[in-house]
Amino acid sequence: MKKIFSFLAVTSLAIIGYFGWKTYPKIDLISGFAAKSVASGHFIDQRSLDVIEDQDNDLKLVDWATNTINQTGKFATASVKGLKERKAIYREGIGVTLINDDFDISKPYLVPKRLKSKMGLYPYGDTKPSDTLFSNVDYNTLNAAVVNAFDVSNEKVKRSRAVVVIYKDRIIAEKYAPGFTERSKILGWSMTKSITGAVFGVLTQQGKYDIYKPAPIEEWQKDDRKKITTNDLLHMNSGLEWLEEYTSICDATKMLFQAEDMGSVQLEKPVAFQPNTHWNYSSGTTNLLSKILRGQFKTHQEYLDFWYTNLIDKIGMRSMIIETDMTGNYVGSSYGWATARDWGKFGLLYLHQGNWNGEQILSPEWVKYTRTPTATSNGRYGAQFWLNAGGYFPDVPRDMYYCSGFQGQMVAIIPSRDMVIVHMGLKGNENGFDFNGFLKEVLAAVK
Repeated sequence: MKKIFSFLAVTSLAIIGYFGWKTYPKIDLISGFAAKSVASGHFIDQRSLDVIEDQDNDLKLVDWATNTINQTGKFATASVKGLKERKAIYREGIGVTLINDDFDISKPYLVPKRLKSKMGLYPYGDTKPSDTLFSNVDYNTLNAAVVNAFDVSNEKVKRSRAVVVIYKDRIIAEKYAPGFTERSKILGWSMTKSITGAVFGVLTQQGKYDIYKPAPIEEWQKDDRKKITTNDLLHMNSGLEWLEEYTSICDATKMLFQAEDMGSVQLEKPVAFQPNTHWNYSSGTTNLLSKILRGQFKTHQEYLDFWYTNLIDKIGMRSMIIETDMTGNYVGSSYGWATARDWGKFGLLYLHQGNWNGEQILSPEWVKYTRTPTATSNGRYGAQFWLNAGGYFPDVPRDMYYCSGFQGQMVAIIPSRDMVIVHMGLKGNENGFDFNGFLKEVLAAVK
């Protein structure tokens, strides 16, 4: 009997040890994700802790975290069974930053200057005009398609939060989940990559940047990386080593939830392939692009301002906020927040060939460049935008291109139909939301 108990004890310790060995390294990432999510959701969109834990943090492993909000100090903390407590702080103007123990919270910080809102009707203002009835729109079919995108009661199957359908510059359908409205700011996750790409488009339009020259990175000039151009980076085709897999500890998760300078993570990676021979999706690449953008300005203040004064606020995305890392660089890969209507404005900028109410913010050539498939992506990716050129969504026009983010964020731009369709939610195409079916149903309503 003693041998049996000894065997069971050793086996139990082995199981606990193996569990700890496999899981403990994840705890820091779990706490980091949870703290960042809680702080951003609460201080940017005023969501309660209960809502955030039930919805935003309702993810495997992330739901292990115990979270707290300090309203006075404007920060959130999270830990797993008291282990690896992480802290995320909110600062007006630059959102939430996940910090480490060495971060000096008393140090002054810069805030981007914003342009004032223009009065007027959507999309060139924020007031929704009275409903425009188009004779070629079957509104019963359209409204049924939009309703069908949402869960009934608390099913948590489709988990949509917002849908906005824009046709000929008019919102022809709009719906929000309980607790969300047209004023709710929603995280776009990787849709922010398209914003970052557009900033390069603005600089190119202004004649201030050449994307076809080698990337201006001093550390690369003594090895094969000196051949990599900004064009390669924009197309995720640089050949740099990178692993992006959100179900495991990888380059992307360590960058987002541990790195001080997120742009340096990809910068320090070695070459795995020759440029323009191997497409590899990389959030690190986009944060490197953000870091490169900072180097184009004489001061940090100018860098912070430019994104808003030359793009975001120019097209009236006044709700948008892009959060920064600990070094003050915009997390251009992942941390852009805006209302669904404002995400729609960004789609309209591209639908109109970069022209916004008479001002050419992006050139038509840049829009075409953005939509041109990367040679090694099988028609799926352009320059910081996803494409349907290869028919990934079989029942949707091939000319559709789109911003796409984790958990089902999408701004679909369909030039042949003069439409922009926005979806914000908590489930992507791979785990529960049928984007092909949703888009097909919406498009069927507009003849």
